[in-house]
Amino acid sequence: MQGGFSDQLPFLLLMLVVFVFFIILPQSRRQKKEKNFINNLKKGDRVVTKSGLHAKIFNLNDKDSTCIIETQAGKLKIERSALSLEMSSKLNKKG
Repeated sequence: MQGGFSDQLPFLLLMLVVFVFFIILPQSRRQKKEKNFINNLKKGDRVVTKSGLHAKIFNLNDKDSTCIIETQAGKLKIERSALSLEMSSKLNKKG
């Protein structure tokens, strides 16, 4: 047991590299995609909320980052962050 910390240093560095490449980078890419999705919304886009509500964008409000969506039941004002990137992408690929 002579080396101690110096023997464990390569293993710790490898763990750090794995952590960065498999946890931090994919999460930052996902956040960038979601931000891009929210910023590029326009009137008439078909979307799905994170709770599963299918709708069409009726109006966008840039001041408070909300939007008004139109469903078969009527119009709702929601936060843009409540829109699902994955589900909206699947919906738009089908149609």
